[in-house]
Amino acid sequence: MATDRTKVRRIPERGVYDRDEINQILDSAFLCHVAFNADHGPVVLPTLFGRHGDTLYIHGSSGAHMLREMRKGIPVSVAVTHVDGIVVARSHFHNSINYRSVVVFGTATEVTDVQEKMLGLEVVTNHILPGRWDEGRKPSTTEFTQTMVMKLSLDESSAKVRTGGPKDEAEDMDMTVWAGVLPVGLRPGELVPDPALKDGVPVSDSVTTLIDRLKS
Repeated sequence: MATDRTKVRRIPERGVYDRDEINQILDSAFLCHVAFNADHGPVVLPTLFGRHGDTLYIHGSSGAHMLREMRKGIPVSVAVTHVDGIVVARSHFHNSINYRSVVVFGTATEVTDVQEKMLGLEVVTNHILPGRWDEGRKPSTTEFTQTMVMKLSLDESSAKVRTGGPKDEAEDMDMTVWAGVLPVGLRPGELVPDPALKDGVPVSDSVTTLIDRLKS
C-alpha cells in the first residue's frame, strides 16, 4: 500500500506497489544510490546492495562517511534504476526512456548481531554473484571488524515503470522521421583472468551463472 512518501504523483499510472514486482526490480540490479543529508549538505552516493526478505543490506568500510552518517539514524532514500530502452519520438518533447525503478524511504540501522552481520555480507555477495559466498574465503576477524553492515526495511518502497513506444501527438504521425524504441541493457564482455591465477583453474559457477543471467 502506498504511503504519502511512496505514492507516485508524476504520471501516477506508472506507479507500482506490488511487493513481488518491487523485489524483482531490486533483485535484478547491482547498484543503488543512497541519498541523505550530511553536515555539509545533501549527498547521493552509489553502492552495492543485497535483499533478504523485506530487508535491504548495504555494507562498506567502517570508516566510510556514508555509513557513519546512516548510523546516526538519519532519514535516507535508496534508488535503483534499470534503463530498458531509449524511446525515440517524432517530437523532442516526447523523447523518453523505458525504465524500471524503485525508491525506498526509511531509517537504516547498523547490524551489530554477529550472525546477522555475516548474513548481510553473504546476501550482498550472492546478490552480485549468485553462490559466490560458498566459493571464496569468508572474512577474517580483522576484515569483519573493519566492515560495517547497515539494513533498511522495504516497508516504505514503491516502483515506477515505463514501457512501450513513443506517445507522439496525432498531428505528428505523418512525419517522415523514424520513431520507436532502441532496447538497451547490460551485456557481459570477455572474461579477463587474474594474471596470478594458477593454470587450469576453471571459471567459478557463480561467474557463469551471472554471465547466463546477463545474456538472458
